[in-house]
Amino acid sequence: MSPPSPPPASPLAETAALFADRTRAAFCQALLDGRAWTAGELARHAGVRPSTASEQLSRLVAGGVLAEERQGRHRYVRLSGPEAAALVESLASWGSDTPPPPPRTLRESTRLGAEARARTCYDHLAGALGVTLADAMTARGLVTAGPDLAVTPAGRAWLADALGFEQPPGARRPLVRGCLDWTERRLHLAGSLGAALCATSLERRWVRRVGSGRAVAVTPAGAEAFRTRLGVDVQV
Repeated sequence: MSPPSPPPASPLAETAALFADRTRAAFCQALLDGRAWTAGELARHAGVRPSTASEQLSRLVAGGVLAEERQGRHRYVRLSGPEAAALVESLASWGSDTPPPPPRTLRESTRLGAEARARTCYDHLAGALGVTLADAMTARGLVTAGPDLAVTPAGRAWLADALGFEQPPGARRPLVRGCLDWTERRLHLAGSLGAALCATSLERRWVRRVGSGRAVAVTPAGAEAFRTRLGVDVQV
């Protein structure tokens, strides 16, 4: 009697396998800062050999999680888009009930604390700051509450007035989407709204990047802007 045939290839299983390796997972979480990294930078970040990094990055590119660009001798990679970023953040949140290992160094402890307060999640704001802004927009009726988030007419007017942003007709990206924050375990706002808020905050220096990672810090100008536009007090 012949052995049973193996089940057909499953996109779910194949995608899950991409994140089952610690090195590939570390690469994806680093790329949540929304920027392009070289293979060498990611290798140093994950503590692996360049040859190992190249092999693992090729798998992520082939699986559609990452996109690559080449400039001269350098190979840059980034997350392939907001859908890939949402998938990485969601998977990171899935295991958040398990306490993370304690920081190994003071530098790592400082970085993790800064990221928990405020950070970028691909192209939107996350951490305590992101959740606070999401709560404020919901309380002010700019975004509807509940699992099915939507921007209200008042919210669209606020986006145009406060951020100078209007969703272009026919845009494929949703105007707003909830993203589960892996440190706060609550929703912050993604989608075009979240991207516009993050981009404006960086351009107008309401927040500034801290070091070379994902952490950001609110500036005095940002504290005033968030207070006048959304009625929230945030720590500088």
